[in-house]
Amino acid sequence: MTGAETGTEVTEGKNLTTLPERQLAVSHWLLGAADDRDHARAQWVEQEIALLACGSIFAAVRIPAGLVWAAAKTQELKEVDAFLRRWFDGGAVFMDLHALLYCALVPGSTGWRWNDREFPGVGCVGRDKFLGVPAVHLTEPAARAYWCLPMDSPGDLCYLDEVEELIRTGQAARSQGVTR
Repeated sequence: MTGAETGTEVTEGKNLTTLPERQLAVSHWLLGAADDRDHARAQWVEQEIALLACGSIFAAVRIPAGLVWAAAKTQELKEVDAFLRRWFDGGAVFMDLHALLYCALVPGSTGWRWNDREFPGVGCVGRDKFLGVPAVHLTEPAARAYWCLPMDSPGDLCYLDEVEELIRTGQAARSQGVTR
């Protein structure tokens, strides 16, 4: 029998998309936001982070780690990553470990419509702004930034309502004394 068998389902090997193939497709898609694709590729190789322009193919909602940790009720990064995979219906989120910010990628046309008073420390990186985006293979918290919710396929972005609900859940947890 060819292919992988899971329970009663048989998937033919020729129909499988490997992780390196998906990562290549995602990196090509992300490079669509680069001013200079070759330079961005070199940044990923040399520095593991490339500066990409926001506001065209994607934007990002930057969320302080404390809010995400409060929503997840833990600071253990592996547990937070698992929480985010359950929370979002697809999408892509990376964490900047130095700045202690989570960045949820959302559609490029997204404009943050809430004020700093309602969502302190949260912001939208959109049109005419640049964002340091980690190389797609960085999926462990060992580098400066890593994908805690890797993009599964090109254009797989978070839904803004799920991002907002995550923030509100973190705020509620903090107000109830969950400060993890």
